[in-house]
Amino acid sequence: MRLLLKRHPIPQPIWHDVTHRMWTLKELDAVQMAELRELSTWFLAQKSITGAQGLEVTTDMKVAVAAQACLLILSLGTSYFEGWVEVILYPGAFRAKHPQPDEFGLVHHEANALSGESWMHGPVVLSWGEVESELFHHQVGRNVVVHEFAHKLDGLNGAMNGMPPLHHGMNRTSWTEALAKGFETLRHQVAAGHSSHLNPYAATNPAEFFAVISEYFFTAPNVLKTCCPDIYRQLDLFYRPHARRGVRA
Repeated sequence: MRLLLKRHPIPQPIWHDVTHRMWTLKELDAVQMAELRELSTWFLAQKSITGAQGLEVTTDMKVAVAAQACLLILSLGTSYFEGWVEVILYPGAFRAKHPQPDEFGLVHHEANALSGESWMHGPVVLSWGEVESELFHHQVGRNVVVHEFAHKLDGLNGAMNGMPPLHHGMNRTSWTEALAKGFETLRHQVAAGHSSHLNPYAATNPAEFFAVISEYFFTAPNVLKTCCPDIYRQLDLFYRPHARRGVRA
């Protein structure tokens, strides 16, 4: 790791300028920021970040993506981001076709405008316009980088289903009960047209629920802790924001 840090350093002026604009990093202390910089350096050395539709990707843009992505693994380690190599940035929202079954079971390939997408063993795709907007304007429960990279963690068990690999000592039953209860409660609220503290998109499926609650955990932890204390506790055990491991690869 030390050799990697020397060969692929992130220039201090760029690191300082980019990270000091990030709302999601406001609560990190000096030690955690140093660890995040190491992780981000590893990320940029191991992952390619390329532009689509003519978008020119600058070093500042790469650092912005890497730092927010690595926030999720600050206390987890680099192994949680292995098995894939690419991030693709679009200038704005992009369109993707996915099979959608109708009420008769017929499958239609509909094109939807997306701000982010994460493939199990493939790339993470992001709208740079969305990423850039969230750098300057804090949005409660909204961070496309956190959302899509949470999907990557979720998929480590072989499926994106809201069940990432839990740490030793975490109780699988407690995790499942807390998230399943929160998901079903939100689903019923959305179906009944009631307001909720959480983004209704979380009611789509368990995978999206995990990604959305991860957004709240990093952008609005007090909201999540107030409305869903059991879920907050499980994410606190999983992401371990108070642990300081550093990168020892």
